[in-house]
Amino acid sequence: MKNIFKWVIIVVLMAALIAGATVLYNKLSKEYSGGNIMDIPVEEESNAENDFAAPDFEVLDKNGNAVRLSDFKGKPVVLNFWATWCYYCKVEMPDFNKAYENYPNVQFMMINATDGVQETMDMAKAYIEKEGFAFDVFYDTKLDAVNAYYVTGFPSTFFIDKDGNLVARGSGALDYESLVRGIEMIQ
Repeated sequence: MKNIFKWVIIVVLMAALIAGATVLYNKLSKEYSGGNIMDIPVEEESNAENDFAAPDFEVLDKNGNAVRLSDFKGKPVVLNFWATWCYYCKVEMPDFNKAYENYPNVQFMMINATDGVQETMDMAKAYIEKEGFAFDVFYDTKLDAVNAYYVTGFPSTFFIDKDGNLVARGSGALDYESLVRGIEMIQ
């Protein structure tokens, strides 16, 4: 009899857990607007007190020269974090290349997470050359940019306006339409 009572309690608890998860899923699904671009409220000016000011960082260009995000202030920036081992990074790159060609007034910073072990500059350069991508690639050899943006998954994309404010972000692979929507927010 005690075993039956235990099983009844387990079944009731499981049913309650499933019902709660279903309610939560339905609530979150109704609030989801579609796509994976999220607006970030923008304040008028970017400054040290501005919570939406894009964190600055230093990376290397293809020739090994130091480049900072702040070097592009005055121009809208699409900041994308990627790696050659990341399947979804590779899936979205043709769309980024197309957007790069269609939006010459936007600076694309394709930041390769170059840890020196799983990803090297040579590996990334070979991949970009093989695919024929024209956008600018930068190498985050100290993971300064990855850490500044708290990137924990690849690909990750940030949209920064000409004043240096974070306007939107995308997590996961972006299709061309989502990328264009993000670009329109920063122009």
